Amino acid sequence: MFQGFKEFISRGNVIDLAVGVIIGGAFAPIVKTLADNVIMALIAAIFGKPNFDHVGEFVLNGAKVMPGTVITAIVNFLLIAVAVYFCIVVPMNKFRKTKEAEEVAEPSEDVALLTEIRDLLKRN
Repeated sequence: MFQGFKEFISRGNVIDLAVGVIIGGAFAPIVKTLADNVIMALIAAIFGKPNFDHVGEFVLNGAKVMPGTVITAIVNFLLIAVAVYFCIVVPMNKFRKTKEAEEVAEPSEDVALLTEIRDLLKRN
């Protein structure tokens, strides 16, 4: 039983998932601050309110129905997705491409040795 659990925990994808959850939890306040204090402030400057909660608001049998809260949640989601994409995904993709280009530029020791042998055979 413990051996199976140890094998499960040892898998790379479980460890990657755990690291992702921890990093995501640590990164969440940064994204929330960016969305609340920058992007929503810009929305408030344009529309007069920092959210759409009261758009389409009506009362039905004494209950307040606020469909604008769904719009606010959708806008918040899209803004956070845009912030994560442009602040994390795009820079990481550029970093990976740069790293891959460096790896391609420098051949491994095996390739370098084989290239050297090929060049020596051509000379002879």
